[in-house]
Amino acid sequence: MTARLTAPTIVLVDDDEWILNATRLWLMNAGYSAIVALNDNRNLLSLLNDTPVGVVVLDLMMPHCSGQELLPEITRLHPEVQVIVMTGSQDIDSAVTCMKHGAIDYLLKPADPDRLVTSVQNAMRIFNLRSELNAIRRQLNTTTPANPSAFASILTRSRLMHQLFKYVEAVSLSPEPLLITGETGAGKELFARACHDASNRTGAFIAENVAGLDELIFADTLFGHRRGAFTGAEQDRKGLVAQAAGGTLFLDEIGDIGPAAQIKLLRFLQEKQYLPLGTDHPVRTDVRIVAATHRDPNELVATGVLRRDLFYRLSFHQLHIPPLRERKEDIPLLTVNFLEEAAAALNRPIPTPPQALFDHLAVYPFPGNVRELKAMVFDAVSRHEGHVMSLDCFRALQPGRNGRPSPPVHGDDPEPSIRFSETRFPTLKETEELLIREALLRADGKKSVAAALLGITRQALYSRLTSNKPTPS
Repeated sequence: MTARLTAPTIVLVDDDEWILNATRLWLMNAGYSAIVALNDNRNLLSLLNDTPVGVVVLDLMMPHCSGQELLPEITRLHPEVQVIVMTGSQDIDSAVTCMKHGAIDYLLKPADPDRLVTSVQNAMRIFNLRSELNAIRRQLNTTTPANPSAFASILTRSRLMHQLFKYVEAVSLSPEPLLITGETGAGKELFARACHDASNRTGAFIAENVAGLDELIFADTLFGHRRGAFTGAEQDRKGLVAQAAGGTLFLDEIGDIGPAAQIKLLRFLQEKQYLPLGTDHPVRTDVRIVAATHRDPNELVATGVLRRDLFYRLSFHQLHIPPLRERKEDIPLLTVNFLEEAAAALNRPIPTPPQALFDHLAVYPFPGNVRELKAMVFDAVSRHEGHVMSLDCFRALQPGRNGRPSPPVHGDDPEPSIRFSETRFPTLKETEELLIREALLRADGKKSVAAALLGITRQALYSRLTSNKPTPS
C-alpha cells in the first residue's frame, strides 16, 4: 500500500544556542514543526543517514569541522537535501565556493527572519518538487498501481485509463493542487476520489460544485464564518476547508467562479491559510485541493475568464480524462455493470442485452459520456418487460429520434466526409450510394449498425447493396 509522504525535517546547525532557538521559533511561526537543532556539526551526517531531511541551514564557522568542509560531503552523500549556508563572513569568494559545492542560498548573520523563512520555503519547494518527480518516474515505470483498490470504482479495460491510474497514484502523495479536465460525465469526481484514496490522507474527501458562487458565498462555503460575521450568522460554521482538513477538497467547475472568488482561492493556495468570515486570525491547514473543469483551461485563460496565476497554481499537476467515445472497449463492461445496478435498484431480474446493442453503442458519440450511458441503461431497464431486451428500449439509439446515433466527433472538425460537387448536382442513385458508403464507414463495416443509421432494415440494406453492384460485362 502506498504510504503518504511524511513532512521532511529541517535541520539547523549552529554552535550559537541563541541563534538556534531564534531560528527554530521563526520557522515554527511560519508553520514548520519538524525541526531539529544541532550545536555540533559532527552529528549531522549520521542524522542525515537516519532521518528524512529536506533542508539543512548550515553555519560555516564552527569548531571541530567547518561548514565549507562539510558542505561537499552533504551534497555528495545526500544530493536530495537542500543546503542553506548562514554565516557572519561577508567574503564573496566563500559565497561563490559554497554555491559551487551545492548550496542553494547564502545568508549573512544576523539573518532577517523574513529572508530566512523565504529561503527555507524555496528550498523546501525544490526538495518537494524533486521528490514528487522521482515518485512519478518510479510509478510510471510500474505495470499496475500499487494500491488498485483506490481505483476500484472506475471500471475500465482501456490501456490509456490504466496509465492515468499510475499517474494519479504518483501525484496523490503530493500536497500540491491537481487539476482534472474532461468532458461532462467522463468521471472527474471519481478520479479525484481515487487520488484521495491512493494518498491515504487521514482527513475526509469533500466535494463541492462551485460554479457561479459569488465572492461572499464562495468565501463562506470554503472558509466558514464566526457568529455575528453578517446578518443571520447566529452561530459559528465550519467551511469546507475545515471539514476536509488533513484530507482532500474537490472543487468542481472551477472555471465558472467569478474574479473576486478567484483572488480569494489564489491567496489561499499561496499562503496555505485562510480567514473565516468575521475573524482576523488566520487558520493554517494541510488540505489538498483537487479542482476540475469541463472547459479548456487554456481557452479560459486566453479569454480572461480564468486568472493566469490561478491556473498555474491549480495545474501544478494536471490530468485529462478521455471521453467515452475514445475508449470504446469500456462500453460493454460499463453497460453490463449498469444493467446489474439498474436491475438491483428497480428490484427486477437482470435483463439480457440484445446482440446488436453493443454494435449500436459503439457508433453512438455519447456527448454525456459515462453518465449518459448509465442514464440510458437505467431508462431502458425501467421500461423493459421480459428477459431479452429490445433495442426499442434504448430510445437514444433509435433512428428518427432526436437522439439517433450520429458520427463520432473527431477533435474540433465534426464535418461529414460526404462531399458534393459544386458543378454538378448528384442523381438520386448517386446520393443513395454515397449515403450507404458513408453509413458503412461510420459503422466500421457492420451492416446492422449501418442500416440503423440509414433508418432502414438490414434486409433493405442488403437489397440496395446487391442492386448497386456493377453488372459484369
